[in-house]
Amino acid sequence: MRLSPGATTVDGTMMSAQPVTQDVPTLLVKIFGKDRPGLTAGLFRTLAGFGVDVVDIEQVVTRGRITLCALVTAPSAASGTEGGLRATVHGWAESMRLQAEIISGTGDNPARGVGRSHVTVLGNPLTAEVTGAIAARITGTGGNIDRIFRLAKYPVTAVEFDVSGVATAELRTALATEAAALAVDVAVVDSGLARRAPRLVVMDVDSTLIQDEVIELFAAHAGCEEQVAAVTAAAMRGELDFEQSLHARVALLTGLDESVVDKVRAEVRLTPGARTLIRTLKRLGCQVGVVSGGFTQVTDALQDHLGLDFAAANTLEIVDGKLTGRVTGEMVDRAGKARLLRAFAAEAGVPLSRTVAIGDGANDLDMLNAAGFGVAFNAKPLVREAADTAVTVPFLDTVLYLLGITREEVEAADAEG
Repeated sequence: MRLSPGATTVDGTMMSAQPVTQDVPTLLVKIFGKDRPGLTAGLFRTLAGFGVDVVDIEQVVTRGRITLCALVTAPSAASGTEGGLRATVHGWAESMRLQAEIISGTGDNPARGVGRSHVTVLGNPLTAEVTGAIAARITGTGGNIDRIFRLAKYPVTAVEFDVSGVATAELRTALATEAAALAVDVAVVDSGLARRAPRLVVMDVDSTLIQDEVIELFAAHAGCEEQVAAVTAAAMRGELDFEQSLHARVALLTGLDESVVDKVRAEVRLTPGARTLIRTLKRLGCQVGVVSGGFTQVTDALQDHLGLDFAAANTLEIVDGKLTGRVTGEMVDRAGKARLLRAFAAEAGVPLSRTVAIGDGANDLDMLNAAGFGVAFNAKPLVREAADTAVTVPFLDTVLYLLGITREEVEAADAEG
């Protein structure tokens, strides 16, 4: 059995095969039943006796049940008859306690439509209602679902639809509306080789990489936590100018002993999945950085601890062992985060189109918009509406699935490490 028709050799060298034209008789051979070792090899050994060529093939195993489809050319006159092939395949399948179906036709599968996208859906759980609604909306845009497969079953169920026939931007707009109505997370990205190229991933720190707001941890030691928290919440909602609110909050820390820095570092809690996200990205050749409206006294320690490639934040001024209530250096605010994303990308040698930004607050908006792919992580409504996609489950490593990385790949990377 050959791989495709029309292959020739010159001086013993295999030449390029010619595509199957739409007038060439073909057979779709499908077997299904209980999986066991050797079934794929057995089917193709059976087909080989009829000199057919493989045009297309796909195999799926779900809960121990195999579905194997092979699109092959019809037997040539010298190799046997279609009736003989049918009888032989059915006989083999029966001997293996499988079911077989053979459908006659002509040519290859129809060409996929122009416009190809990957649609990732996250659910916890993923319901049949949601899956059906997403599929219907894809079809309603004129798209065709070419393939569906599971990316992960933990900590959320993540499935990916390969879609053709509709522009990615149009599909993203349609599914964003559907996702909001269904309260489910959906991401739509262009298909292509670039999806697997190394990326630069830059994320916010407070309430993204970590579960805490660092300035509130400092404020707790100064006895003004509630006052600072209220200002922080208003700033993250976009109701206050970030720079003014930061100066006002930091001023409340005046006089704290610098020993508080070590206490705050010890109190910081990583978001679930943060280590897995960073470790997996690094092992896949990506670079990872953080930008924060918080403080270098914490982000520098996180950079060392997590092996981050880049880190930038504001710096609390400390004089004679005391916090002065001021910050020093260039301000890392909303515009500053976008500026740093571009700077990190330039240093990493990664185009902006290959950057991913993750954040939760209004001061992350410019960074999310500047990146090639912006992810709102458990974000305020204003941020969810502006980002390319949103994650509403409390696991940071689910971002990996939005990038097309499977749970099996994550576990394999852990095993190699």
